[in-house]
Amino acid sequence: MEPVLDAAGHRRSPATMPGYHQGRTPRNKGIRYPADPPTIEEIVAVMRTVGEGPDGARLRALIVVLWRAGLRISEALDLAETDLDRSRGAVLVRRGKGGRRREVGMDHWAWDQLQPWLEIRARLPVGALLCVIHGATAGRRWEASAARKQLRRTAMRAGVRPPVRPTPTSARARGRDGPRGRSAGHHPTPAGPCQPRDHLDLPARHR
Repeated sequence: MEPVLDAAGHRRSPATMPGYHQGRTPRNKGIRYPADPPTIEEIVAVMRTVGEGPDGARLRALIVVLWRAGLRISEALDLAETDLDRSRGAVLVRRGKGGRRREVGMDHWAWDQLQPWLEIRARLPVGALLCVIHGATAGRRWEASAARKQLRRTAMRAGVRPPVRPTPTSARARGRDGPRGRSAGHHPTPAGPCQPRDHLDLPARHR
């Protein structure tokens, strides 16, 4: 039988052929993997390690949006500058999971952490909130693969287990913190036990 080749002319693996897994029982069938989000201390340790330059301010802003607004990384990277409303403490997600539109809140502490990046962002071309900083593509959307790579490298420098998976914190998880949050000096509170599992960016072994 003549071997099947892919578009590049390489021999295709049998595992890519239809019916290869037919009749085989998955090795993880019936096994439940508990969520393993990072602790508050781990997230803060990474935020302290990012540095004070533009790249560090952008990464800190990403962590804050993932953690305190409870966004998925794709939702955070799709944000535009006009989607932020600090006066109301609100972040607008125009197209979330399933194409749904929603508005989430962030507390004052999160907005304070986001401010250094907003000042840097104002000097870059108009575009995505979390954007490319250097080169001819400055102002364009920051790719998720590059964001995850920087998160992983920073977590390793901080001595935290990679990859960093900021715990989503909704208004319910923060208790009485609404879109306006509490005082400006309020320290981030631990997320509650009722967190949406689909918001956690977990590796395959933890799903």
